Amino acid sequence: MKKNINLKIVIIFFVVGLILMAGLGLSYMFMLNQLEGIGNIQENIELIDSIQSQLLQTKMLLIIFMIGYTIISLLIGGFVLKSVVSPMKKLIKSAEKIASGENVKLEDNIQNLGNAGDVGDLENAFSIVTNELNQKLSEVNRQKRQIETILLHMTDGIIAFDMQGNIIHINPAAKALLDLKDKDNTFDKIFKKLDIDINIEKIVYLENWTSSEQRKNVGNKYVNILFAPFQDENDRPAGVVALIQDITEHVKLDNMRKEFVADVSHELKTPITSIMGYSDTLLEGDYDEETRKKFLNVISSEARRMARLVTDLLTLSRYDNKKVNQEVTTFDLGELVKKCQEKLRFEIEKKGHNVECFVTASVPPVVADKDGIERVVLNILSNAIKYTPDNGVIKVYVGFVYNDAYIKIIDNGIGIPEEDMERIFERFYRVDKARSRELGGTGLGLSIAKEILDKNKGSIDIKSKVGKGTEVVIRIPTKK
Repeated sequence: MKKNINLKIVIIFFVVGLILMAGLGLSYMFMLNQLEGIGNIQENIELIDSIQSQLLQTKMLLIIFMIGYTIISLLIGGFVLKSVVSPMKKLIKSAEKIASGENVKLEDNIQNLGNAGDVGDLENAFSIVTNELNQKLSEVNRQKRQIETILLHMTDGIIAFDMQGNIIHINPAAKALLDLKDKDNTFDKIFKKLDIDINIEKIVYLENWTSSEQRKNVGNKYVNILFAPFQDENDRPAGVVALIQDITEHVKLDNMRKEFVADVSHELKTPITSIMGYSDTLLEGDYDEETRKKFLNVISSEARRMARLVTDLLTLSRYDNKKVNQEVTTFDLGELVKKCQEKLRFEIEKKGHNVECFVTASVPPVVADKDGIERVVLNILSNAIKYTPDNGVIKVYVGFVYNDAYIKIIDNGIGIPEEDMERIFERFYRVDKARSRELGGTGLGLSIAKEILDKNKGSIDIKSKVGKGTEVVIRIPTKK
């Protein structure tokens, strides 16, 4: 048992030392008592001298033994200090450094303990503890880095507060979404700035009785703020976490949905009201043939307007639900544009427009849904005809640039105000609603055109100035 040799030597040394010291002490006491019992009798002088000499020798031996024992004890103490206590102190310091996050190897200190044979039995235990400690700390550090990375790159904002309202953690998204400054560093400062009447105690202790969700407008953004308490390892309230979500797009879509429902209701109500009014008038009285024809023409016109509206709504619905069966073919774009111009010849001649079509010589065939592209061209060209005053000029160019064929339609019509340009592709949005209805528009043409081009990997761009006209550019991929 080599590992226990040092320990056995130390134990034997202390036991033998104690026995010798006890024996010498008893001998000294025995001789001292013997000397006192003899007295000062003359005939005992030689015996007294002999005992005193032995007593002196025993005393000197005892003093020498105690001095030697003390020196050896100091040496053994130093040996123990060096081989056990000092490595243990290093081990404790290393453990403290690891606990604080520093990268320290405890194996070197364990090796020092192992070299001192008297603690050899602890070596394996310390090695196991050290390995487990290092593994657990490595795992904790890894998880900590992962969480920090996730919070750093989250699009949602996260702010953690302690029970005093001080910020424990905040990620960049939270600062951006709430537009926070350096001075906004407590719970009260942040949420009083947003005019939110809430406090940490209410969230922690009244969580089940009060709503902890808030929706606020911050600048040009809408955010949803959700508060949730968290607890420490003893299940006691430790603070509050605020989750900030950017719901700007959701709010915009919700507003668009509401506007869409309102617009559809309005668009359907107007022709239905006209149809019902004229029908009731015809039923209530006996009118001449001319009046009846006039009323019936209005009813027929409004019915066709409703039919166009319903058809356009169904078309958009099919595109939204991806239920449109596109027949992708290869065709000549120049021929398609001329065909569309021919279909609209009656409207062109009615308004006296001068429509010119120019096709460059080297336009490659395009690959797309021919019927869909034809509908787009008819819609754009029809708009140019409708919104250009009589005897206007409309020019159509068909060309090729990079990998796309393009159609450019330029008119000198009424134009579109700059403030309306961002919304012209919205459903039911009209620049001049009264005039659009008068001309038979549904407000869905450009929305449908954009949907069709998006499905065919194309694009549409519009430039316009009020009173000077509009330029529309349609791009469609060509056959490679």
